[in-house]
Amino acid sequence: MKFDTPATTNPIDQLKVVGKPLDRIDGKFKTTGTAPYAYERHDVAPNQAYGFVVGAGIAKGRITAMHIDEAKRAPGVLAIVTTLDMPRLGRGTMNAAYLFGGAEVQHYHQATAVVVAETFEQARAASFLIRVDYAPEAGKFDLAKEAPSAEPVASDSGEGSGGGPEDRVGDFEGAFAAAPIKLDETYTTPDESHAAMEPHATVAAWNGDKLTLWTSNQMIAWGRGSVAKILGIPAEKVRLDSPYVGGGFGGKLFVRADAVIAAVAAKAAGRPVKVGLTRPLIANNTTHRPATIQRIRIGAGTDGRITAIAHESTSGNLPDGKPETAVDQTKLIYAGANRLTSLKLAHLDLPEGNAMRAPGEAPGMMALEIAIDEMAEKLGLDPVEFRIRNDTQVDPEKPERPFSHRNLVGCLQLGAERFGWSKRSARPGQARDGKWLVGMGVAAGFRNNLLAESGARVRLDGRGVVTVETDMTDIGTGSYTIIAQTAAEMMGVGIDQVVVRLGDSDFPASAGSGGQWGANNATAGVYAACMKLREAVAQKLGFNSTDIVFADGEVRAGNRSARLAEAASAGDLTAEDKIEYGELAEKQQQSTFAGHFVEVGVDSYTGEVRVRRMLAVCAAGRILNPKSARSQVIGAMTMGVGGALMEDLAVDTRRGFFVNHDLAAYEVPVHADIPHQEVIFLDETDAMSSPMKAKGVGELGLCGVGAAVANAVYNATGIRIRDYPITLDKLIGQLPEAA
Repeated sequence: MKFDTPATTNPIDQLKVVGKPLDRIDGKFKTTGTAPYAYERHDVAPNQAYGFVVGAGIAKGRITAMHIDEAKRAPGVLAIVTTLDMPRLGRGTMNAAYLFGGAEVQHYHQATAVVVAETFEQARAASFLIRVDYAPEAGKFDLAKEAPSAEPVASDSGEGSGGGPEDRVGDFEGAFAAAPIKLDETYTTPDESHAAMEPHATVAAWNGDKLTLWTSNQMIAWGRGSVAKILGIPAEKVRLDSPYVGGGFGGKLFVRADAVIAAVAAKAAGRPVKVGLTRPLIANNTTHRPATIQRIRIGAGTDGRITAIAHESTSGNLPDGKPETAVDQTKLIYAGANRLTSLKLAHLDLPEGNAMRAPGEAPGMMALEIAIDEMAEKLGLDPVEFRIRNDTQVDPEKPERPFSHRNLVGCLQLGAERFGWSKRSARPGQARDGKWLVGMGVAAGFRNNLLAESGARVRLDGRGVVTVETDMTDIGTGSYTIIAQTAAEMMGVGIDQVVVRLGDSDFPASAGSGGQWGANNATAGVYAACMKLREAVAQKLGFNSTDIVFADGEVRAGNRSARLAEAASAGDLTAEDKIEYGELAEKQQQSTFAGHFVEVGVDSYTGEVRVRRMLAVCAAGRILNPKSARSQVIGAMTMGVGGALMEDLAVDTRRGFFVNHDLAAYEVPVHADIPHQEVIFLDETDAMSSPMKAKGVGELGLCGVGAAVANAVYNATGIRIRDYPITLDKLIGQLPEAA
């Protein structure tokens, strides 16, 4: 189905099932432990052995020898494959690092061997017996040190954000110099880990020359192609199956070492092998969000209108990696005639930096929305009012290109009203609750809406049951439920009459899960397939398809009706289609918006920060399921608190690795850290986005939250922290004056 004109009234608009806050249909399986995650797929292949991955003990250099004889003699060992046993394997399309093979070491904990044994404990014990000889080389591990020599680069996150080495509109320098009110500050964000609950894990089995991987992966079609490319086999010889993913946040967009090494190990052992990466390997061997150094300059007139804005970001990565695209939102979110954005990339020999939830906008807005707050204070304006005053309904770089639907102002105004913003003191450090200094902060939220081709297959059987098959994944986002709601709405049946099967590369390729593009595109693909099935049903029952109505398990046209199941009485009816997009996204800018409001308390003696209240008001098109959408937003808000107050992969700049590479030392928020959270969705649709008129919220709930926390800390204390995370050591030395 081609979607190249704005959506008009269609069956989804009935909103009998779509738009309802239904419980997640996969919830009962996850809460009872019966949802099979990758490492638990004990039943899919008999006689599984266990693989344990050995990581490099240096960050850069070469392996000169690997001594494995003692490990081979260890109890239960079936096979050992070392990186020296084969030339370096090719890279997947989306990978910056090589995953296995060859003597060169690109980064710390690069996979150097896999030990296969009868039990996990035997494989792990034997791995400790392997001795490796290295020829280390000097590496570059310190972003601050390497930043001055960073090169300008163009980049695209692949998730709707990007930029050129330097993009200009108007005369920034001239306008900035002439502006009566100016800001010129630098902000930093640290390296961060995805820290998903489910580790990267894969069960691999060969059947002749055909490989099946039961794995944890967000993008099945991408993964299938990458595995084939890495191993040098045809894609049709590879099957990926990933019905449940226990969190990914971008870390499982691309195949990692677990999938490749499980395949290699299964070949060597001659039997199925399961491999799970340990937490240190997840931090150092997979991917992370790269640290950034961001300079922001804003010039404005005394009327509070921005006349000049510049955002320059530097990050680091492996030689073939990309920069963090942290300037993208600055191109679009606020008005201003004179503009400059730029990206620079430093060569670092740290583990690969790659997509993490809202790549670009998440760290970019952590900086930009503090800068906007600082500028509002310089102007003597309320921070909400300053943002509203600089709203734009067109792309500031291309004024002829309007937004398809933009209501950032509505988000900020409603949020301010519901949060009690009028009670906030404009002067920092004025509100107290016992020993706690109390402050409120605000930030805008922004994330682009990305359109991606997505397919599905729909089948109707003689019982009237509708089965949907698509390789779309559910990474904890509710894909099963919203896809079932879509099929139920389209075919006029209850959600209990819909079966959804996901995550198998044998199914039609979908948009996959990532970048908040999954819900809108995957359901649009199901919509397309259902439209074809509706035509087949009409033809089978002898109805005119233009007049047909599907409702209550029946098909109706005029005075005539028939049971839906009758159409499949002689055999199942199957339809397959995909949603394909035209140029609508080029003609109008499609984005999502939010207003984030946070209240914090800061201990006036210790500097401990406690979040007290949070509110997100989101404008993101039609909300397909308010309950699962709210779950996505509060999860993202929680991640935003982590980024603001605690998450920081500490780099050993001598040896080139992340020191706090497990969940004992890499801190993320726990339940006790998160107070009451409120989420409001504006009632809106966007006819330009898809037949569903939806967008996405999974990243939007994160973008801006860190800055809202930072701004609240400033309002509570009068201490402006521009280097994340905002830990108490950065506050405590200044607290006596503030208190």
